[in-house]
Amino acid sequence: MTLVGVVGAGVMGVGVAQNLAQTGHDVILVDKDEETLREALTLIERNCRMSRLMGGPEVDAAEVLARITTGVGAKQVAGAEIVIENVTENWDVKRAVHEEMDAACGPETVFVVNTSAIPITKMASVTDRPDRVVGVHFMNPVPAKPAVELIPGFHTSPETVRRTRDLLTAMGKKAVQVKDSCGFVSNRVLMLTVNEAAYLVHEGVASAADVDEVFRSCFGHPMGPLETADLIGVDTILYSVEVLYEHYADSKYRPCPLLKQMTDAGLHGRKSGRGFHDYDPSGRLVAAGSAR
Repeated sequence: MTLVGVVGAGVMGVGVAQNLAQTGHDVILVDKDEETLREALTLIERNCRMSRLMGGPEVDAAEVLARITTGVGAKQVAGAEIVIENVTENWDVKRAVHEEMDAACGPETVFVVNTSAIPITKMASVTDRPDRVVGVHFMNPVPAKPAVELIPGFHTSPETVRRTRDLLTAMGKKAVQVKDSCGFVSNRVLMLTVNEAAYLVHEGVASAADVDEVFRSCFGHPMGPLETADLIGVDTILYSVEVLYEHYADSKYRPCPLLKQMTDAGLHGRKSGRGFHDYDPSGRLVAAGSAR
C-alpha cells in the first residue's frame, strides 16, 4: 500500500489518519479548508504525545506527522489506492463527497465508507464503481479500538473485501464482517441504548451522571451510555438515530428531543468541551452530569 486517502478531518478522520500513519502507511488527509486541516494536524500531534498517558503505546508524533500530507477538496485523493471517507453522518453530504471522489479517482481505487448507519449499497449507488465500495465502521478513538465492522454492499466484489481486510489487518484491526443493514450490528443496539438513556435525562428520571453510574456499577461497563454519546459526539448520535428512524420507519428509533436541543446548542460532547458531561481541552472528564 503506497498511499491511502482519508477524506474528512473531523474526529473520525483524524483517528483514521493517525492509525494509518502509526502503522507505516503514507496518508493524504483532505477536508474543505486549510484551517480544518491545521487543527487536525495539531490534534494528531497532541493525541500522539498523550498516547502513553491514556494507556496506549508510546508514539513518535514527528514520525506520524511525517507520513501525513494534507490537501483541500476530495480531488486531492486521486492518487490513492484506497480512500477512506469519514465525513459527517448525513446522506446529502456523503453523496456529494462520493460523487466528487468518483470523478477524481481511477477505476481501481477502492472507496471505504466509514459509517455507523448508512447502508453501503445505497452509498455505492451514487458511484460508477459499486463493486469497489465497501463499508467499515471504525470505533472512536480509532487508534485504541482493536475491532471494526466490515460491511460489503450488494455489489462489493470479493477482491475489494480482501484488499480492505488486508489494510485493516495492517492497521492492527480485527474485521468482523456483517451484512449490509442500516445500523449494522453495533448501532442497531447502541443507538437505541443511548437514545433511551437520553430520554431518561429528558424526562427527569435520573441525571446523566446517575444513568452512567448504573451502567458502570451494576453492569460493569467501563463507560456509561451518555459518556459514550459524548465520546462519539452528540450530534453524530442524533444523525445516526435519524438515519435509523428514516430507514426503518419504526417509532422505537424516534430521536429524543434532548439530543436535538443539545446538537442545536453546540453541546456535542468531548469535541466541544460539553455534552452530557463537561470536559477539559484534553478530553478528560471534569464535571459529570451537566446536561439536564
